[in-house]
Amino acid sequence: MTEPTSINSIVSDATTRLVDVSESARLDAELLVARSINMPRSYLFAHPEDKLDESAQQRLEHILERRLRGEPMAYITGFKEFWSLELVVSPATLVPRPETEILVSLALQAIPRQAEWQVLDLGTGCGAIAVVIASERRNCEITAVDSSVDAIAVARQNVRQLDLSNVTCLDGDWTDPVQNRQFKVILSNPPYVRADDAALESLRAEPRKALVAGADGLDAIRILANDCVSIIADDGVLMLEHGADQKNSVADILTSCAWEQIQCHKDFAGNPRVTLARRSAGQP
Repeated sequence: MTEPTSINSIVSDATTRLVDVSESARLDAELLVARSINMPRSYLFAHPEDKLDESAQQRLEHILERRLRGEPMAYITGFKEFWSLELVVSPATLVPRPETEILVSLALQAIPRQAEWQVLDLGTGCGAIAVVIASERRNCEITAVDSSVDAIAVARQNVRQLDLSNVTCLDGDWTDPVQNRQFKVILSNPPYVRADDAALESLRAEPRKALVAGADGLDAIRILANDCVSIIADDGVLMLEHGADQKNSVADILTSCAWEQIQCHKDFAGNPRVTLARRSAGQP
C-alpha cells in the first residue's frame, strides 16, 4: 500500500511534472489536488501537512495524467471563470478566453443600461457571451444559438445555474432558428482558425468544429456577414471576434455585404481582435 503523502509535497511534485505543459503549473497543481480531495483550494493552504490516502492519490494521478496530455484545466474541473462568472464547460464547448471579454465589453458599451433590446449570440458554445450580457443588461432579451446540441445543453445549464430569465437557447445552424426576427445587436465569436494552422495541435482537446473555418479561417465570417443582413435592426450593430491577422480580410468581407461604419478594436495584447459594423436605417 502506498504511504500517505502530505498535501504540501504532493503539490510540489505535481507542479514539477506540469511545468512543461502549463504556464501556471503551481496553480494547476493546487486545483488538481483540491479536486482530488473534493475540497476548496484554500484548504491546501490551511492544512499543508494533511496526508492524502491511496484513493485520493489515485484520483489525483488520473486527472494529472489528463492535464499532462494537454487537456484544458476547465474540462478537468468542469468550470471556467469568465467576466467574474463561474461557467460550466465541457469538451463539447470551447474554453472561454480573455480575448472574448473584449467583445463583451464592446457590446455592453453599445447597449444602454435600461435598454430593452433584442440581442443575438451566434455560435454561443457554453453561453459565456450570452449570460454575461443577460446578467449585465437585465431588460434585454438574449437569444443564444449553436449548431451543437451538446454545446447548447451546456449553455442552458449555465443559464439555469445563473437563474437568468432573459436568455433563450436554440440549437440550429447560425441564423436558421431566428429567421424573420430583428436584433439590435448581433454578437459572435465564430470559428476563425485556418485548417492548416499549427496552433491546432495545442488545441486538440477542444472541438475542432468550433475552431476551424476553412482554408483561410474565414468561412464562418462570410456566412455571418451575408446572413445577418436580413435580421439586423435599423442602425443595429454586428460584432465579430476574429484572428489577429484577419482585420483587413474581415473588413473586405463586410464591405462586400454592404455593411458600413466598420471599425476594428484591439485586445489586451494590442492585436486586432473584434470588428464592429452597422447597417444604415432603411438600407435594403
